[in-house]
Amino acid sequence: MLLEARGLACARGGVPVVEGIDLALAAGSALMLTGPNGSGKTTLLRTIAGLQPALAGVLMVAGEGAAYGGHADAVKATLTVGENLAFWAEIHGAGSHLAALAALHLGPLANRVARDLSAGQRRRLGLARMLVTGRRLWLLDEPTVSLDLATVALFAGVMQAHLAAGGAVLLASHIDPGLDAGRLDLGPFRARSAGVLFAEGVA
Repeated sequence: MLLEARGLACARGGVPVVEGIDLALAAGSALMLTGPNGSGKTTLLRTIAGLQPALAGVLMVAGEGAAYGGHADAVKATLTVGENLAFWAEIHGAGSHLAALAALHLGPLANRVARDLSAGQRRRLGLARMLVTGRRLWLLDEPTVSLDLATVALFAGVMQAHLAAGGAVLLASHIDPGLDAGRLDLGPFRARSAGVLFAEGVA
C-alpha cells in the first residue's frame, strides 16, 4: 500500500472537520475526494501530506512520502519555466525536467519568466513539478483549476501514465478530470463539532 488511513480525524484551525475516515491506495489506483466547499477535502489532503497533524487515527504513507500539489503552485516568479523545473528536479534528485516540460506541453515556454505566465500556464508548470518529485503517491487539490478542456485531458493522460508506472493519485476536484478513479464523498465523515465551520463554508 502506498497510503492507508484508519479512523483518521482532521481539523482546521483546531476545530475538527472530518473524522472516521478509512481509505487505502495501492500502486496503480486513484481515488477522488468529493463534497461541497467546506467538506474538508483540502484539510484531509494537507493532513495526509504531513503539513498538519491528524487529530486521531492511524496514517501510513509509503516510505518516500507524497508529492502535494495544492492551491499554491510553488512556482518561483523570477525564474523561467525551465529553471523552475530544473530547480525542483535537483532538489528531489529524480525525474527529468525536460520530460516534464514535454509532458505538459511547456517546451515553447521554457525560457519565459514565470511571472509572465497566464494563470493556466502557471498551473501547468505547478503540475509539471509533480513529475520531477520521484514520489509514487500524488496528492492533488483541485488540479484542474484555470485549465482549459484540452489541458485537463492532457493532465488526465499524465495521471494515467503515472498510475500505469505504479503510482497512485488522491485528488480533490469538483470536475471529473477523466481519470478512472474511485470516489469518496466526505459528507458522511463530517465531524460532529464542525457545524459552525460547515455553515460558514470553511475548510
